[in-house]
Amino acid sequence: MKLLARASRNAEAVPAGLRRMRIVATGLLVAMAVLFLATRALDDGHPAFGFIRAFAEAAMVGGLADWFAVTALFRHPLGLPIPHTAIIPRNKDRIGDTLAQFLRDNFLIPGVVARRMRQLDVASAAGRWLAAPAGSEGRLRRGASGLVANMLESFDPQRLGGMVKTAIGQRLRTLEVSPLLGQALTAAIAEKRHLPLLDGIIRWAAQVLSSNEHLVRAMVHERAGSILRWTGLDETLADKIISGLDGLVSDMAEDPEHPLRAKAEEGLEVLAYDLQYDPKMRARVEALKADLIDNPAMQQWLDGMWESARASLLKIARDPNAAMNGKLGDALRQLGTTLQEDPRLRATINRFTRRAAVGMAADYGDGIVRLVSETVRGWDARTITRRLENAVGRDLQYIRVNGTLVGGLVGLVIHAVDTLL
Repeated sequence: MKLLARASRNAEAVPAGLRRMRIVATGLLVAMAVLFLATRALDDGHPAFGFIRAFAEAAMVGGLADWFAVTALFRHPLGLPIPHTAIIPRNKDRIGDTLAQFLRDNFLIPGVVARRMRQLDVASAAGRWLAAPAGSEGRLRRGASGLVANMLESFDPQRLGGMVKTAIGQRLRTLEVSPLLGQALTAAIAEKRHLPLLDGIIRWAAQVLSSNEHLVRAMVHERAGSILRWTGLDETLADKIISGLDGLVSDMAEDPEHPLRAKAEEGLEVLAYDLQYDPKMRARVEALKADLIDNPAMQQWLDGMWESARASLLKIARDPNAAMNGKLGDALRQLGTTLQEDPRLRATINRFTRRAAVGMAADYGDGIVRLVSETVRGWDARTITRRLENAVGRDLQYIRVNGTLVGGLVGLVIHAVDTLL
């Protein structure tokens, strides 16, 4: 408790500059008062004493007036409840509302935000930072990585993982995958990228056939008549079937123009079309997608994927330099170089950033204004007065000094004019 009280006193302590300027301003006012009294007591009729007394008298008036004005901003002068004094404590709420409205009118209007964002080249700045050599800007990188690591460690892993899993699941549920699969398959067929897949299926069929010859022989033996089994012709028939299937698969693998390959490609084209335009096919795919998402194995896979991603993020955040020295660092540096050299990419990212900032101003501007206003309203009047005085009080003490000197000069001019006339 003592440490907290001491920290609070230190936080609200009067700055040394303000204390020094307050002493200077007050000392100058006292000096003018002493000079005025001295010239009145030592007046020997010499004309110079009149000018000195006029300067000191006017300086006292100017200094006192500015002392009253400065003091009236923050409190009642001499503790007297003079009207229109203690302006800041009495108008704290109105000041907060005015400040909030000032922010709203000058900073949080979408048009103003868009105009200011056009002057910022966010993409180039990000590119320079990403392309910087490893180890540069270490404090910024360490600070950012430490913040990310602390945030990841402070969140409840199960709750955050559940949120991530739910978000992914909802996104997958709202995404109709059938047209995407059909478009991808159509593009693959047009560019002949489906051929490796078809070759892989043929090789897989050959391996399945080779591994399951005994099943073919058993099926032929069970379905053959007793005469075939007695004469051993069932074995010969099984050999012929296996040899024929093996030759068929080999021919399909070796001959790109094989009729069965053409039929397979035709089937893939039909499948691609149905995935995009057949309502029944699309409904079946959506049903399969829903079953897959609800499958416990899928949920466990999502959990494992999140934990793996979280562990990787923590590893990178705890040791950013090691991450930047690896493949991730190379990729990020390449991205930074691309951002600096590709004007179209820079324009796209800057446009996205500008639109995001404008959207945030439009969506959350009113909330920020309310936050500022309500925060100021919640402050204690004495606290906000002390903080404002500590922030601008030094400059206000300069006003007192200037008022004392300017008042003295004005008094000197008036006395000179009166004497000459």
